[in-house]
Amino acid sequence: MSAVTDLMRDNIRNLAPYKSARSEFSGRAEVELDANENWRTFVDEERRNRYPDPLAVRLRRKIEEVLGLPFDKTVVGNGSDELIDLFFRIFCVPGRDKALIMPPTYGVYSVFADTNDIGCVSVPLREDFSVDTNAVLKASRDPAVKLIFICSPNNPTGNRVPLAEIKRIADGFSGITVVDEAYFEFMEAESAVTLMDGNPRIAVLRTLSKCWGLASARIGICVCGEDIHRAMINTKYPYNVGGPSQDLAWEALDRSAEVKKVLEGIISERARMAEALTGLPSVLRVYPSDANFLLVKTTDADGIYKSLLDQGIIIRNRSREPGCSGCLRITVGSRTENDRVIEALGSFGVCK
Repeated sequence: MSAVTDLMRDNIRNLAPYKSARSEFSGRAEVELDANENWRTFVDEERRNRYPDPLAVRLRRKIEEVLGLPFDKTVVGNGSDELIDLFFRIFCVPGRDKALIMPPTYGVYSVFADTNDIGCVSVPLREDFSVDTNAVLKASRDPAVKLIFICSPNNPTGNRVPLAEIKRIADGFSGITVVDEAYFEFMEAESAVTLMDGNPRIAVLRTLSKCWGLASARIGICVCGEDIHRAMINTKYPYNVGGPSQDLAWEALDRSAEVKKVLEGIISERARMAEALTGLPSVLRVYPSDANFLLVKTTDADGIYKSLLDQGIIIRNRSREPGCSGCLRITVGSRTENDRVIEALGSFGVCK
C-alpha cells in the first residue's frame, strides 16, 4: 500500500465498487437492452432516455485539451461540493477524525464535517486574512486531523494563498491537503496542481461554476494522484453528473476564446469597482481580491444590505463571519450592474 492509501478508511480501501451497465460497456450498440432504460425519449434531445457516461470521458478529454488538466488525474463531480464530501467519506472515520479549516472561509467545509460526524479544527486567518502557517502546522500535528482545506483564492476574503505557503503546509502535514481553486481563473498565479508531482497527498479542486458560467450545471473537477483518483471513482455515485450537464460543460469549454474575453472584462471591472468604492463615505476598506468579488468593510453592513435589497440589488452580508465585522461581499457583475451598486453605496445615508 502507498502512503496515501494508508490514510484511507479501511472500508473505502477495501471497497468493491458498484459496476453500472455503462461502466461495463463503452462505445455504441445498435440495440441497448442492458440498463433497464425506457426505449423512448420524451424530450427534444437525443439519448436523454439513456444513462450518462459514469466516468465523463468525453468531458474529461475536453478538460485536458482546454484547461491542461491531465485526463488520468481528473474526476468530475456534481459541483465541487460532491468532491469535498467525498474527501470526508474516503479519509475520515465518523466520530473520531477531524478536518482543519481556516476561517473565514467557504462554509461548506464545516457543514460537511458536521454532516459526516467529523470534528473541525479552526485556525483563524490573521487580521489581514493571510494564513498563519505556523499555527496551522502546529494544529495539524493532532493525529486525528486527516484533512486540511485551503481555499485559494479564499471565499469570502478574495485573497490567494501563496504557493510557497501551500507547499509548506502540505509537506509538513501527514494527511491530505485539499486546495480549493474555485476562483483560479481570476488570479494571476500558478496553480497548486504544480505541487502534486512532489507530493501525492495534495489534491486540487476546480469548478466550471464561476469563470465558465455554468453554476446551474454543477460541474466540479478534482485533480489528484492515482490512489485518490481510484478511491473517488469507486466511492462516488455511479451516475453522479447528468448527461445534459456534461454536454453543457463540453460546449462551454469549446467556447474558451469567448470565456477568456469575458474573464478579462470581469478582472478589469473588479479594479474599476475597487477604485470607485474606495473613499465612499459608507466604505471603510476594499480588500484586495484575486477572485470575481470584492470584500468591502462598511460603516453599516446591515443597513446597507437592507437598503440595496429595497432597491432590488442582492449582495452578500458577511459581517457575522469571523474577522469580517461590517463586511459585505459584492460579486463583480456587468458594468451596468456594477454601476448600480456603486451608485447605491455612494448615496447610502445621504438622504437620512
